[in-house]
Amino acid sequence: MADALLQVSNLHAYYGKSHVLHGVDLHVGKGEIVSLLGRNGVGRSTTVKTVMGLVTGTGSVRFKGQEILGLKAYEIAHKGLGYVPENRDIFPTLTVEQNLILGLKGKTAGRWSMDDMYGMFPRLRERQHTQAGVLSGGEQQMLTLCRTLMGDPDLIMIDEPTEGLAPKIVELVAQYLKELERRGISILLVEQKLAIALDISSRVYVMGHGHIVFEGTPTDLRGNAQIRKEWLEV
Repeated sequence: MADALLQVSNLHAYYGKSHVLHGVDLHVGKGEIVSLLGRNGVGRSTTVKTVMGLVTGTGSVRFKGQEILGLKAYEIAHKGLGYVPENRDIFPTLTVEQNLILGLKGKTAGRWSMDDMYGMFPRLRERQHTQAGVLSGGEQQMLTLCRTLMGDPDLIMIDEPTEGLAPKIVELVAQYLKELERRGISILLVEQKLAIALDISSRVYVMGHGHIVFEGTPTDLRGNAQIRKEWLEV
């Protein structure tokens, strides 16, 4: 797609001799939320890790028109591609505010300030001087997302943001992802909760055995019982 912010083409990846990704093709446009769905073990997390330079891959990954496959993760981050890992990779002995400061990539002010983060997530303001390691799972997820935003990304890849969270916190996370979309941030969301993905996404991809088996709108997927049964239902 010519105007895609992120264009992944024929992406292959390996863990040792194990061939994990088999020619993945996907794209994310400006201002889109795109979800990557599928069961555990099909390659969803490996896809975003390969795009981010954390797993070696072959093929093509173009971001804002530039080839980034083969670059280091920090080089990719400085180009404006953010990544929120599934394991909520915080610095547990640092405070909430110190974690947020570490998200800054330079001295130049970006689109997001500390007050923006605290405005979106008031609970983080209340806990700004608290060590991050004692936060709840939901608070840690908020902190990880905000630390990534402090780097002023144009697109964020978020891996399983609702995993292990209470239903009310899941709804809150979904609301904030929509708010990011309203603020012009593109999102590639790796998610298992079908209802959340269908509710907030512009388009969805379904993965199976290391490749894309479906691409379409949430309406398309709701109407395709065969794809849901074969590739999504437990």
